[in-house]
Amino acid sequence: MTDKSEDRNEEKSTKGSTGGVQSVDRAVSVLEILAQHGEAGVTEIAEELNVHKSTAFRLLGVLENRGLVAQEQERGKYYLGAGVLRLAGAAAARLDISQEGAPVCRDLAGEVGETANIAVLDDDAAVNIMQARGSSSVTAQNWLGRRTPLHATSSGKTLLAHQPKSVRESVLSRKLPRITERTVTVAGELRSQLEAVKENGFAVAIDELEIGLHAVAAPVRAHDGDVIGAISVSGPSYRLADENLQEVVKCTMAAAQELSRRMGYRY
Repeated sequence: MTDKSEDRNEEKSTKGSTGGVQSVDRAVSVLEILAQHGEAGVTEIAEELNVHKSTAFRLLGVLENRGLVAQEQERGKYYLGAGVLRLAGAAAARLDISQEGAPVCRDLAGEVGETANIAVLDDDAAVNIMQARGSSSVTAQNWLGRRTPLHATSSGKTLLAHQPKSVRESVLSRKLPRITERTVTVAGELRSQLEAVKENGFAVAIDELEIGLHAVAAPVRAHDGDVIGAISVSGPSYRLADENLQEVVKCTMAAAQELSRRMGYRY
């Protein structure tokens, strides 16, 4: 008796679970239909799902209560709601820039033959979280994990340039340490450089962190356009000068755009 009773309970549970899965599948299908068509009425959705209108209406009601769909009052058609944007934003925010950036960083390093890095903002510094070395940089130092000053590095300038004005001014109001004779320590000069970075789409640092070290960087954007990182190339001045530097700028900007696309940004 006990075994038969348990079998019946398991059968009921399985059927209930199957029905629940089917409802979820249909609800997702409703979202996909609206994503494809932009908007649709109950009749159209019911036909595409091959279900009764009452079933389609019930599914739409649940999705509407959750904010995933909304209805035009005049025509009665449904469209994707703001809740979908919240879910999409949360998913995009979880994309790991270091994971997504690894192949981009490697390709950039291979293309230019120098060291490529991906950096993110960490309070008042830029921290390198990904590094790849090109064929010419076998003896280059390891930048991975290093905190570097915002005002003396191409990545730092890139990140700082795209922060809110209050954040930029907070940094500019502090004393800017002189690291080399080429380091920018005057707030007005750095402010002008940051404006140029935003306008041109890249930053350079020439002998500012180390004499003989040149670097360029470009911004990496998230799905909403916010700058969440910077990808850079650095190398000795005799290899990154004049025409070579301009070519590296182009490659770096292209890599930044590719990584931004991987992070959900659409140009």
